[in-house]
Amino acid sequence: MPAAARRLQIRYPVDEPEGADGDELVETVNLWWIRRDLRLHDNPALHAALQSGGVIPVFILDPRLLTLSRRRTSFLIANLRTLDRALRTLGSSLVVRHGDPSQILPRLVEQTGAQAVYAHADVSPFARRQESEVARHVRLQLVGWPSMVPPPAIRTGRGRGYTVYRQFYQRLSSLTLPEPLPPPARLPPHGVVSEPLPEVPPPWPPGEEAGFRRLKDFIAGPIFQYHRERDRIDLEVTSRLSPYLRFGVLSPRVAFHLARQAMDAAHNSESRKGAARWLDELLWREFFAHLLFHYPHSRREPLRQDLQEPEWDNDEQIFRTWCEGQTGYPLIDAAMRELRETGWMHNRARMVVASFLVKNLLLDWRWGEQYFFEHLLDGDPASNSGNWQWVTGIGTDRRPYLRIFNPVLQGLRFDPAGAYVRRWIPELARVPAPYVHAPWTLPRDDQIAYRCRVGRDYPRPVVDLAASRQRALDRYRAIRAAQRRPSR
Repeated sequence: MPAAARRLQIRYPVDEPEGADGDELVETVNLWWIRRDLRLHDNPALHAALQSGGVIPVFILDPRLLTLSRRRTSFLIANLRTLDRALRTLGSSLVVRHGDPSQILPRLVEQTGAQAVYAHADVSPFARRQESEVARHVRLQLVGWPSMVPPPAIRTGRGRGYTVYRQFYQRLSSLTLPEPLPPPARLPPHGVVSEPLPEVPPPWPPGEEAGFRRLKDFIAGPIFQYHRERDRIDLEVTSRLSPYLRFGVLSPRVAFHLARQAMDAAHNSESRKGAARWLDELLWREFFAHLLFHYPHSRREPLRQDLQEPEWDNDEQIFRTWCEGQTGYPLIDAAMRELRETGWMHNRARMVVASFLVKNLLLDWRWGEQYFFEHLLDGDPASNSGNWQWVTGIGTDRRPYLRIFNPVLQGLRFDPAGAYVRRWIPELARVPAPYVHAPWTLPRDDQIAYRCRVGRDYPRPVVDLAASRQRALDRYRAIRAAQRRPSR
């Protein structure tokens, strides 16, 4: 046994015959390097580490990631605190370090005499580079993924990742997902001192218990109406589980199994449709994770390299009006203000504001993708870039140039009484439906009566919808025409 291992003796309580005394000494020690798996249930890396010895849970706060999103960092830290409390109930505790994992982990291996470092693999280019750096210094065992199925396991006949969702769905549906792993009943104590975590207010209820409670509440009822109500921006009918899935506080495999059970137990075909539709959304998340793994260039470049991007106007002042919720289009502005204040935005609103930025304002999709990534509590590199490319028409969409969402019509359809708009835009609090989605159509006297004078109390529209839509179509059609021309 190495000298470092002799220095750190980990005693692991084991089941013994009644009357036996003492604990069994575990001499093999492993580090569980926690990444996007902040949970004890269904954790393949933790499970594998326990199979071969004692476990020391480690989380490394990498300064390269902490500056990406203040709100997401706060949620991360809150979840680390709840994880530490859960570990302590099992006899262990969380070891926190600040720095570069490729430097911290070798030092911890030397300090503890750990035989290996167990961790979940990840799909983003940054995470995969990080894995390669760490593997040069320690024995790194990658077990498990942030997805339900390992991305290398699903490929086309040519060995490539699927780029069409329906084909991916059919291939995934042919597989049998293993049952989720149970959480450990107890864990070995250790003598490693942790660095303190900063005190930050949680922006969202943290922890596995909160994630499970939200999931169970959702599948107990709302999931069965999901197909009918999921696009209603004014109602809280979606699961709001994405922040828990993003950090691995909740296992996507557990979410899938429980939702599938709910679908199978549905009382009628309509209820079954609701559960099936939510499962489809969960599989879209899976699809985007696989896409980023197989096509890492799609993090910042078009997935479909045969599709060119239009010429972007990239007006920084116009971009600021979009960011600040001052475009003059109430649904856009309400959604952007909610994002800035809470870190959350309804999926339908995300599509509408993204379409508006790319198609009506002709601003580079990367600007919007980066802004979302900075502010979204569930900001995930795979889902974020995948959805923005879908809206832009350079990703998985088979109709890349035709879809342009009209924010007024979307508001009338999915916020019919204007409740959502009024909640986030107090300037329009007195404006009745349907004018609340197009306040510039109100007669001047009514604008004064409702205290929403357009151009003074609330901004005028930054662009004309019809004209900007036509401009976008012209740009995209020019691309298609250029692609059809034979090369000389």
